[in-house]
Amino acid sequence: MSLKNCYKWLPLLFLGFAACTSDDDATTPVEPEVPITSGNADFSNYVSIGNSLTAGFTDGALFVAGQTNSFPNILSQQFAMAGGGEFNIPFTNDNLGGALLGGNQILNNRLFFDGAGPAVLPGNPTTEISNILTGPFNNMGVPGAKSFHIGLPGYGNIAGIQAGTANPYFVRMASSPNATILADALAQNPTFFTLWVGNNDVLSFATSGGIGVDQTGNPNPATYGPNDITDPTAFAGIFTGLVDALTANGAGGAVANIPDVNIIPFFTTVPHNPVPLDQATVTQLTTALLGPVGQILAGLGEGDRLVALEASESNPLLIVDESLTNYSAEISGALQLGGVSPQEAALIGNLFGQARHATENDFILLTTSTIIGGEQAGIPAPLNTIGVTYPLQDANVLTADEAAMIGTAVDAYNATIAAIAQQNGLAIVDANSLLQQVFTTGVPYENLVLRSDLVFGGAFGLDGVHPTSRGYAFIANEFMRSINATYGSNLPMVTLSDFPTLFPLALP
Repeated sequence: MSLKNCYKWLPLLFLGFAACTSDDDATTPVEPEVPITSGNADFSNYVSIGNSLTAGFTDGALFVAGQTNSFPNILSQQFAMAGGGEFNIPFTNDNLGGALLGGNQILNNRLFFDGAGPAVLPGNPTTEISNILTGPFNNMGVPGAKSFHIGLPGYGNIAGIQAGTANPYFVRMASSPNATILADALAQNPTFFTLWVGNNDVLSFATSGGIGVDQTGNPNPATYGPNDITDPTAFAGIFTGLVDALTANGAGGAVANIPDVNIIPFFTTVPHNPVPLDQATVTQLTTALLGPVGQILAGLGEGDRLVALEASESNPLLIVDESLTNYSAEISGALQLGGVSPQEAALIGNLFGQARHATENDFILLTTSTIIGGEQAGIPAPLNTIGVTYPLQDANVLTADEAAMIGTAVDAYNATIAAIAQQNGLAIVDANSLLQQVFTTGVPYENLVLRSDLVFGGAFGLDGVHPTSRGYAFIANEFMRSINATYGSNLPMVTLSDFPTLFPLALP
């Protein structure tokens, strides 16, 4: 049995969203009509510290147009109206994205919308990581950086890229191989800063389908894997140290908390139940496979793992849940007693030992959409249909339990950020609440609505994780609202529709 033809609709998933934005041509921010003042803030030397969200990363890559529309660069343009100075950015070499190391491509090109969904822009990148730039740079946003990387010596050492101890984005902008992001920022003696860190301390766990470890209780980041959740106690100490260092000379600043990553399009675009089945297929699967396995599981007190299939377009995906008791041996043994060959029984037992049908509380990764309904190599039919008879693996799905781990960590991080901001008199952006609004109701602006739908919602780029340029402009406005309220400045907001959502295939 082959179900692969049932999934030709998947690329059309991206076309089901109502357009909510218009006017994708970026222009300069609107000129103020009243004198602009900085209040109690000093914007003369502004430095931003953070990760990809600070760098302007969008559509799966870092490129010139995205960097130009980063929220710190937008802020710097508004700060310039109130005494702000020059804002230097470690620009890449092109608008293709991607990067080379020794002539070999190590970072992906940006995505573009090909009419059906996100696709990788073809071409050869020209940004060579080994060509070290000369700073200093006001935008110290480093894609991929976690909180504990900000003060990590050697994070910009090119010799550590292959081993994963260095970050290629920081390598090309670090003042020396053993420099830290924090030290390079402090060396500029900033009078004002933005600090937005902590997203990646949970994001890599989430986007990897929870294959990492929740390190809560282990305060030593040196022992963490790349996809682990940072211990909240470790985060608290790190964040406190960063703010102490940045404010030591009297600098003002603004921080932002961490959004719930589970409501970004990377986790909300693909439904848990996208499997179309006709009655003949339902009967075949129920009689030959899911019925017998379901009866065995029911006898083990686990009858709710599998649900009854229907002749409809909305059957749930079959997934692996590693939190479940593994009943592979029991399933295999019972099937053999029923006359199934030992080889086939063992295979079915292995496939269904920790399998269940997904629920609305599970999150199917955006990248998983490309494999649903395909055929798993090396597995005989009818057990080889991915997501139907062959369960999606741990790396393809973020389960409800894994999402709960993230939520607990984010709550703890945000409590720390709020407390430290208050203690130091810093402006704070509640990015978590703002993103919830974008996800649930959308944010009205200029007779339009900013939503979180992939491609046409306007808030998120094609990677489903990072904002569009318009999304970054929205973030910049929220920073300015908080800065104005905290420091008594009157920075003007930018016009969101002046910033693009979808970049064209060709950029200068």
